Amino acid sequence: MSYGELRGNETVKSTPVPSIAERVTAVQADAAKAQRFIADDLAAVQAREEELQAWVLIDESAPDSVSASPDGPLAGVSFGVKDLIDVAGMPTRSGSPTTDSANKSSTAACVERFESLGAIVLGKTTTTEFGFFKPSKTRNPANTEHTPGGSSSGSAAAVAAGTVPLALGTQTAGSVTRPAAYCGTAGFVLARKDVDPTGVDGMAKSLDSLGLLTQTTEDLRIATSAFLGRDLSTEISHATVLTWPGSDVADIASPMSGAIGTATDQLAAFGVVSSPFDLLDHVATLVQDHPIIMAYEAHQKHGHLLNDFPEEISPQFRTLLTTGRGINNQQYWNALSRTRRTDELFKAQLKPGTVILGPAAQDSAPYGLESTGDPVLSRPWQALGYPALTVPGARNESGLPLGLQLISLPGDEAELFAIGQLLEQKLIEYYGGNESL
Repeated sequence: MSYGELRGNETVKSTPVPSIAERVTAVQADAAKAQRFIADDLAAVQAREEELQAWVLIDESAPDSVSASPDGPLAGVSFGVKDLIDVAGMPTRSGSPTTDSANKSSTAACVERFESLGAIVLGKTTTTEFGFFKPSKTRNPANTEHTPGGSSSGSAAAVAAGTVPLALGTQTAGSVTRPAAYCGTAGFVLARKDVDPTGVDGMAKSLDSLGLLTQTTEDLRIATSAFLGRDLSTEISHATVLTWPGSDVADIASPMSGAIGTATDQLAAFGVVSSPFDLLDHVATLVQDHPIIMAYEAHQKHGHLLNDFPEEISPQFRTLLTTGRGINNQQYWNALSRTRRTDELFKAQLKPGTVILGPAAQDSAPYGLESTGDPVLSRPWQALGYPALTVPGARNESGLPLGLQLISLPGDEAELFAIGQLLEQKLIEYYGGNESL
């Protein structure tokens, strides 16, 4: 899936690099194709970088690191690494001039895992400042006059433009879900319990998690299955779908509400019946408590910047840190306690295989590059540490992507992907695929 080469509202079609599914099949038949795939990805990234500005570092030697006999389920797959995540021999700047420009001596555990599966790091993708709200230089390939979202802006843009099949992101509030929705990619936030955070420059230890971005939901399932080491394929009849409108915590634009209605209709036509998600009071409380936890823990980690680099941090990040400084221990622990009680309640009341369907963002990507959008619709699920899948395929009348969000309890990822793959297929059919752009 690629939105082509976009200049403002003008679309110029381009061919995306092969999907992960296509690569897996091709390399199994001919291992020598692995290096060719990486070389072609490098060329695709370089051809679009002046326009997209999605990377802070591109490793031109990446094709040379492919062995003559590549092994692993992701051999032939290149990936971008968000510049909050360490890669040995590359700096981690976290979108800030206050960080060390020296190369890292070790690689993050999550990157090592993908490398052990045969995938090749192609370089570092952009991030907003420390994963917060100051926009990066990156442009949205769906329309360069609209924000790509944040904070995993470079990873989302690089994948959405069809230049790389996989990119890593991180999420503390909505840093994978939102850019995936805005740029039109598939995105997956792993359950927090499934991620080793070693080597990741997170913001809030109780909230941070790893995210993956790919061109399709099928590719996400393949990459996630390999990463977790467990089969995430299942029959769709095992899932129960609950519809969450999002209007309980945010103003939802009519095209997005329409897309939710279309999604439920398309699933119903396939025999998947949806019913309302009725635990809305608890969702609203999570939305209130998430920023408290985030600001408090962000100040614990980064509060020294207020004194050490007062002129180098952005107004947005300064506000976060000063807010966190004003939150007392009791307020913080109360927010954590309420979140944990809600987690226990949801796990008791939601039967296994339950999938919650809702909007991934309030609308399509906002016009302008001064803001990265609002993460409010991701806050409740991120507070709980639940896996969240952003499904592409829906669009507004202007052709901009409208991302839908599927959430499940940890351990129910197979049902999440089963519904997600069906939903993506039906949405693309309904909205006319890429030809409507």
